[in-house]
Amino acid sequence: MDFIAYIDEAGDEGFGKLKAQGRAGGQSQWLAIGACLVLATNDTSLPKLRNEILAKFPRRANRDLHFRDLNHDQKVVACQEISRFPLGAAVMLSNKTTIPGTKWANVFKSKGMLYNYLVRWLLERVTAECAAGSSAEPCRLKLVFSRRGGTDYHHMKDYLRLMRDGRELMRPVRSINWKVLNIDDLVVEDHSRWAGLQIADCITSAFWTAVEPNVYGNHETRYAEILKPRLIHKAGNALNHGLAPVPSWHASHPSDIQKQFLLSFTKGCGQTPGP
Repeated sequence: MDFIAYIDEAGDEGFGKLKAQGRAGGQSQWLAIGACLVLATNDTSLPKLRNEILAKFPRRANRDLHFRDLNHDQKVVACQEISRFPLGAAVMLSNKTTIPGTKWANVFKSKGMLYNYLVRWLLERVTAECAAGSSAEPCRLKLVFSRRGGTDYHHMKDYLRLMRDGRELMRPVRSINWKVLNIDDLVVEDHSRWAGLQIADCITSAFWTAVEPNVYGNHETRYAEILKPRLIHKAGNALNHGLAPVPSWHASHPSDIQKQFLLSFTKGCGQTPGP
């Protein structure tokens, strides 16, 4: 059984000048890394899904699906269409405001480290889902990353090999299922060329928007709530499975709205078939 995970991000890595409420400038408070997980047999249907979404917005000049370019009503429609498709979703959310002043600050200041760390969390959960979904049948996962400027994908592969070979200084609580993932099955593609990456962008951005405050300090949770049935889950609980805040939600110092949003994913997820 073959799976494909399309991976994209929302927000940025930096935390030197984090955006403050009421100001448009600065770096995002949250970084999100998300995946659209599909069976290889469903992969060829993703362009049709993307095209059906775009067909609802005939006046848009850009024929790529990019979440940030949509207005509110269009974002709602895009998420509604995605929620009906047989795919799995997983999103890792890092509250970067918790990093400065900690022992991890110098580590994550190094370029690519926070991104790679979230990718690791994502792959731990996605490979576990693939293994569970295939039961006793052998399965294989292909990774398709959306190309982002400044990311050293050779360094990412080296980081994955370090984990695979057990050379980490601290043993992780979870681990990537290396029977599912071959590091060589990792490719980097342009967002505009792959419908799967455009769907992954919508999924990741929908959850990022739910935790990232706008200039007024507000959060828009509706998009993520529509996608709730698609999240990887265990017995209906998606928190720390398909949706994982880093650090854990109680250590992320969430606002009341963020806390309510995160805890809403402890039940009622996965009501429709997965990937």
